[in-house]
Amino acid sequence: MRANTFHLISLGCAKNAVDSDSMAQLLRQGGYHPVNDIREASVLIVNTCGFIEPACRESFSVLHELARQKNDGQILVVAGCLTQRYGADVARHVPGIDGILGTRRWMDILQVLGQLRKAPHPQPFYHLPDVPTVGLDEADILRASVAGASAYLKIADGCRRPCAFCAIPLIKGPAVSRPMEAILNDARRLREMGVRELVLIAQDTTDYGHDLGMKDGLPALLEGLTTAVPDMDWIRVMYAYPGCITDRLIEVMATHPQILPYLDMPLQHVHPDVLRRMQRPANIDWVNRTLSKMRTVLPGIAIRTTFIVGYPGESEAEFQALLDFVEEMRFDRVGVFQFSFEPGTASEPLGDPIPTERKEERYQRLMTLQQNVSLQTNQSFIGKGLEVLIEGYDKGLSVGRSYRDAPEIDGLVFAEGRAEVGIIVPVHITGAMPYDLTGILDSRANVTH
Repeated sequence: MRANTFHLISLGCAKNAVDSDSMAQLLRQGGYHPVNDIREASVLIVNTCGFIEPACRESFSVLHELARQKNDGQILVVAGCLTQRYGADVARHVPGIDGILGTRRWMDILQVLGQLRKAPHPQPFYHLPDVPTVGLDEADILRASVAGASAYLKIADGCRRPCAFCAIPLIKGPAVSRPMEAILNDARRLREMGVRELVLIAQDTTDYGHDLGMKDGLPALLEGLTTAVPDMDWIRVMYAYPGCITDRLIEVMATHPQILPYLDMPLQHVHPDVLRRMQRPANIDWVNRTLSKMRTVLPGIAIRTTFIVGYPGESEAEFQALLDFVEEMRFDRVGVFQFSFEPGTASEPLGDPIPTERKEERYQRLMTLQQNVSLQTNQSFIGKGLEVLIEGYDKGLSVGRSYRDAPEIDGLVFAEGRAEVGIIVPVHITGAMPYDLTGILDSRANVTH
């Protein structure tokens, strides 16, 4: 074990990864050095996920294993959503934890370590101040997580939406938008670092600026980014809220080539009765009109969405309506989750009445349907060209993503030939699978984007 070293494990979503990388920056500024080997670290940090029950199980599993392996003198700190949600219960479930840091005060990691290193603590040190929202005192650090030539850039945190199934407002508090100039400065720094793709993230990107008094703030931010980093190749928008895709947002996306014709808009369901029980927007006519408008103004737009199956009270007829909708709308990408009962949410009184086997069966039916839709959509690209951001090379194949593919959650393009990692190259598409495409590196390819 080496002095002033840390090993940080980040669990959960990309938004968590940004917080983890921000804590790592603060640690380095405070004289700590990252190490890959757990045994060499004087400080072990786990930035946990506590969004749904399976994520909680994973977080507890990692914590138990680290606590079991921990050597004398090592400090184990648990941060993130799990600790914010369950507080002292985390330490009671995992003996060996030294410090607890909530997600709303991730920026206090150095203060927590300072307290832990002053003297031995027979009991865990808790840093869970009663603050209503995520803090904005970011110490001028980069609020992004960089992976190769792409970076997740956080534009806001927290959420003010009333979705009955979601624990995020309990964990994060209401939405807090970052000042636009701070985001633009981060974008400039990322471009100087060689980043070619910005992925904008928040719990709800379309709510950006509401707390700052801005109306329809996301289009204004996107226009600001295209001016601040005119040579940024790709800007991708994630986590848009139904009902908040405005005409101005569509227009800004259509008039700035940097902004990819890609949108992630989690719908969660389509039957109005289910959506009402979810406390979600239930105007499906708006969804149909908006999808049609986007596809008209932005030809070739790739649309990703997410659905929950097995929500309390979901009947077979309501589920069939979801199947029919997915078949008709032909989304490019669909994520499916089985309902997870979450204590403390507005859906708690509904219980969890649908059996696990029925949830699984509905999950499989929806995924099978979408796989067929995805395959047919991918087959439509055979013979065409796509620009691909190269992320790796193995066994004669360059591997990357097109404008249709967000990092980690969407498909890949496998191209014969070797291209430099981190550049965007044209690929002639020759084959299709349900999620991925195959092709050949071809400078003559007439690319779609």
